Amino acid sequence: MEEQKLNLTAEWDKTFPESEKVVHTKVTFHNRYGITLAADMYRPKGAEGKLAAVAVAGPFGAVKEQAAGLYAQTLAERGFLTIAFDPSFIGESGGEPRNVASPDINTEDFCAAVDFLSVREDVDPDRIGILGICGWGGMALNAAAIDTRIKATVSSTMYDMSRVTARGYFDSMDENARYRLREQLNAQRTEDYRSGNYALAGGVPDSVPEDAPFFVKDYFAYYKTKRGYHPRSLNSNGGWNVTSALSFLNMPLLTYAGEIRSAVLVIHGEKAHSCYFSRDAFAKLRGDNKKLLIIPGAVHTDLYDNPDVIPFNAIAEFFGTYLK
Repeated sequence: MEEQKLNLTAEWDKTFPESEKVVHTKVTFHNRYGITLAADMYRPKGAEGKLAAVAVAGPFGAVKEQAAGLYAQTLAERGFLTIAFDPSFIGESGGEPRNVASPDINTEDFCAAVDFLSVREDVDPDRIGILGICGWGGMALNAAAIDTRIKATVSSTMYDMSRVTARGYFDSMDENARYRLREQLNAQRTEDYRSGNYALAGGVPDSVPEDAPFFVKDYFAYYKTKRGYHPRSLNSNGGWNVTSALSFLNMPLLTYAGEIRSAVLVIHGEKAHSCYFSRDAFAKLRGDNKKLLIIPGAVHTDLYDNPDVIPFNAIAEFFGTYLK
């Protein structure tokens, strides 16, 4: 199929420094819904032959120039061919309307990345893994449950977006609260259709009060400061479409996680507000090729960009073992 021509940035515009150990190029590929996706490819300098490959995405509301790119570049330094991609409807990727998320299409984005990697001359199609950060950790596990070509999956500081949308944090929403949310979102659909535009939910706030929950301050410190701000990041700016939440209310992402036969490494920070997502997801997994790695003292966004906290050695060893 003919891919959409995307407007890709030529200059280095990442939130992390460029490595001299890898070759960086921009690439595009398409998913089964005809959406063209943009990605940064990182290839180890001097590498020859067919390599093991890893596709990376996340966090939820971020772009490939943020945490996903850091993970991808670092794994390329360890010998893997990697791509960090913008999922459908965000960043440099195609798809209309903008700033919308979908449990189905965004899971498909990972599978489409596997399509792209599988047919490259420099990739061994039997040695492909995926890595999802935050909300894309849940998408990655969902992709691993459906795509048998994926031989190893890592989720880092994972959010189960369907669970948090339908049940709230720590499962605090009941059926009545869920119904009120449906009413609000469907009323917003009517307004969006009337206006011809999709209202945005707003990204991370420009300032946070002293009494804000810690994890809100945590997100602010990443998305709204020089540390992690990016002009194309949804969380750094206007946020997702309000009505993005609708599809997550009805479609639990991890329904078939227990049927994943390939290897899975689940990583989370011990002090992260979101740690229960990973602990509960891991409890669904079966087999001796599954591992839960809890990082002592780490909070949610430590696993976005803190090289002293992200267990890159363990991740590289895991992919090295299962992408032999």
